[in-house]
Amino acid sequence: MQSTGTVKINSIVQLYERIPSEERIIVDILRQIVRDNLPDYCKEKISYSVPFFYGRRSICIIWPATIPRGGIKKGVLLGFWYGNRIDDVDQYLTHGTNKQIFYKIFLSPEEIDEPAIVKLLKEAIRFDEQKPVSRSTK
Repeated sequence: MQSTGTVKINSIVQLYERIPSEERIIVDILRQIVRDNLPDYCKEKISYSVPFFYGRRSICIIWPATIPRGGIKKGVLLGFWYGNRIDDVDQYLTHGTNKQIFYKIFLSPEEIDEPAIVKLLKEAIRFDEQKPVSRSTK
């Protein structure tokens, strides 16, 4: 593991080189869940040095604590960009100080509840699909 300091991360490989193994496992599991459940029009990129998923608008972000500016001290945050606009009937997500992004922090792989995450992803996709396709993405 290398220091994250001010080094910009541009790829998943670089991210995995810079985070501890426990975070790497959690990030990998969360990425797989997200990638397996997003429609084909959605994409993944590295933004803010972490995995970021978007479709017609931002969907979610996976932020390991090792990467600066994530606002967490331990674990890996799965944040839903429009968490305030999706139906979280099970109240799985934390509504922190950010009025828009709702999240869940995972301290171990065992805490990951795939069905709960998939349910939220479906809600986030439904919200994303409500936005008209812009001419630049046709």
